[in-house]
Amino acid sequence: MLTYGRKMDKPAFGVGCRSPPFQSEFSQKNSDWRKDMFDNTNPYTLRTEIVEGITHYYVSFMDGQAIPRETKVSRPVYLEFCRFVKRERNLRRSDERHIEQSDLTDETLYNRALQPPKSVEDAAIDDIRDEQLRQVIAELPETQRRRFILYHEFGLTYEQIAEMEGCTKRAIKFSVDLAEEKIKEKLKDF
Repeated sequence: MLTYGRKMDKPAFGVGCRSPPFQSEFSQKNSDWRKDMFDNTNPYTLRTEIVEGITHYYVSFMDGQAIPRETKVSRPVYLEFCRFVKRERNLRRSDERHIEQSDLTDETLYNRALQPPKSVEDAAIDDIRDEQLRQVIAELPETQRRRFILYHEFGLTYEQIAEMEGCTKRAIKFSVDLAEEKIKEKLKDF
């Protein structure tokens, strides 16, 4: 059942609201407003009002002359409006996701990256430097190499390495420092 729209003094508020709230003193006490589906792009507002234990359903909208109107509707029509609001909102969100996906370019992906990709030249230089570092480490005496790798690669402390090898912390630190100096000396030109 759909009744004819009546002119309202003030606009209503609820689902699809573009207007500030309007409630009479009576309806403020006896109204169950549908704010859970609020959507600011719909030109109408849905609300319910309970009067003497009977629920009344209303749709408010702006007519073609920008005059706010409110129409009492049946429950099935009200529920269909609710479903329509949800479908429209979900469709709009889906469109927004797809538009955002289609706007992704190499530049935007690059800007989003936590660690931007290296240029080909930088990657080649890093590979050469890593290979030279491996070669210099392999040329170290066995004890220095082992202690250097345990300290830098495995993250062990001087104390842990000293305990493993049965020597003092000072001896481990001396070996690691000496290995670092040799590596820096051989890689200083690179």
